[in-house]
Amino acid sequence: MPLPIEDYALIGDCETAALVGKDGSIDWLCWPRFDSEACFAALLGTPENGRWLIGPVDPVHVATRRYRGECLILETRYETSTGSCVVVDVMPPRHGDSNLVRIVYGERGTVQMRMELVIRFGYGACVPWVHRLADGSLRAIAGPDQLVLRTPISIGGHDHRTVGEFTIAAGQSVPFALSYRPSHLPPPDPADPYEGLAEAEAFWAEWASHANCKDSEERALTMRSLITLKALTYAPTGGIVAAPTTSLPESLGGSRNWDYRFCWLRDATLTLLALMNGGYFEEAAAWRDWLLRAVAGSPERAQIMYGIAGERSLYEHELEHLSGYEGSSPVRIGNAAHGQLQLDVYGEVMDAFYQAFRGGVANSAETWSVQRELLAHLETVWRLPDRGIWESRGEPRHYTYSKVMAWVAFDRGIKLAREAGLEGPISHWEAVAAQIHADVCANGYDPTLGSFVSAYGSTKLDGALLLLPTTGFLPVEDPRITGTIRAIENQLVVDGFVMRHDPSAVEIETGLINGEGSFIACSFWLADALIVTGREAEGRALFERLLALRNDVGLLSEEYDTRVRRLVGNFPQAFSHIALVTTANNLKRASKPAEQRASEGAGPHPGDPASGVR
Repeated sequence: MPLPIEDYALIGDCETAALVGKDGSIDWLCWPRFDSEACFAALLGTPENGRWLIGPVDPVHVATRRYRGECLILETRYETSTGSCVVVDVMPPRHGDSNLVRIVYGERGTVQMRMELVIRFGYGACVPWVHRLADGSLRAIAGPDQLVLRTPISIGGHDHRTVGEFTIAAGQSVPFALSYRPSHLPPPDPADPYEGLAEAEAFWAEWASHANCKDSEERALTMRSLITLKALTYAPTGGIVAAPTTSLPESLGGSRNWDYRFCWLRDATLTLLALMNGGYFEEAAAWRDWLLRAVAGSPERAQIMYGIAGERSLYEHELEHLSGYEGSSPVRIGNAAHGQLQLDVYGEVMDAFYQAFRGGVANSAETWSVQRELLAHLETVWRLPDRGIWESRGEPRHYTYSKVMAWVAFDRGIKLAREAGLEGPISHWEAVAAQIHADVCANGYDPTLGSFVSAYGSTKLDGALLLLPTTGFLPVEDPRITGTIRAIENQLVVDGFVMRHDPSAVEIETGLINGEGSFIACSFWLADALIVTGREAEGRALFERLLALRNDVGLLSEEYDTRVRRLVGNFPQAFSHIALVTTANNLKRASKPAEQRASEGAGPHPGDPASGVR
């Protein structure tokens, strides 16, 4: 049985990533890319579906772990009755082949250790052919994939596993290097584990040195999240995956299990602001360029998510041979939501390009041409019902947040044209923006509730409405904004955290009857809304509660189940870490992300009954 989600830590090489458990077991790894078929899939099945365990034979009295400084190098320390040792896990920067390095260092006395390697390609379904090479290393091949294990200890095969035991004494070290290369090529060249470790440490230390945060308290809050975002970046293209995992459930034992190893356009603006405010303009520019390539082409064919290289076909299917995390089935590969109409992504894309321009990332003629085409298409579809930010699998509806973000798309297009001196039908866009604004205020706001609602005609709320104060749709002091925040506090906050749906409306909003945990990003959004509307002390208190949800190495999943007090959902989740960085900046920095977005769009708008403008 896999460990609790929060008992895992992340390592990666900016092209793929692995989850390492407190017990020394790597239970999830897709090689050579985030979206490849896993060779370690015990997380979603059993050890027989693939894992790599290195840990003490005797019972462990104490197990502690940490990341080495501002790096993605994991150190796990074990104490037994006979001594103590440290297992160091790292994926060094790539130079062709991809390597996973594990080094055991003796610290005190002696510790009897065991290693068990179960390689299974095809998401745990394919047992490879394993044989020894001339140098004594072990080679595993199946279909297009091969792995080679090199270590000085004696290892052998037993019941379709590779096993070995060794004793580590104080002052000694034992290295392991597992290398990937396509099977049609010769075996990968030997990789020096110690050189790989040193190179990884130098890489991460150099990357962290570019952070523009000098305040030690703020740096301590944000650097682990920024490092996690960097680790979830697919370096060849600049795309950032939502999470390195698939099918970790939103409710233990439930069926809300989705594949998150793709890049969502929805994350665009907040990702850019998090990176740029952190001082990482190179990553921000790479993400912007990925975004441009992904949406280029026919605007009517623009998708809400893409593969890490911009792939469009994300066919969803189920893997029946995997039982799922703690029996949470089905296990899904691919994501059918890629074909949905979600109007809010147009606003996110346009806002991302605008914020990038304001941050100093040049807006080329090619980029502007794509943006104009997107706005032209949006004008023809904004009145349609859609699936919304939460990717409902029920019937399409007129979601309020979707319409607001359609307004954001035109608002940012207007501002970009004016500020960058670009040509465009500004007067026409202003008229369309006014129509959308009036439509939202007339149909998305319930005067009886004193709040905006989830969808036109509904009396339910959803957590996405917490983003309204930071879009500039209305001034933050507008009673419709403050009333919406109060209503969400009254209806969606459960045990101190925000649900993204009204608990009584989950089946209606999602098309699924399974419950879910509180959505961590929504709780950060509430903190942002409190801060931007002048309730900073309350926002800070909520932020502190959210920080306490991080696991022992500072990682967050998508959701938190207050009933069982566990992290749930795919892990680690980029959106949660983006939200953490944003809220930390809202509290600590003079230039606040909430103000960066809200102040640019706020003000009365034609067609808004409260504006007096007709």
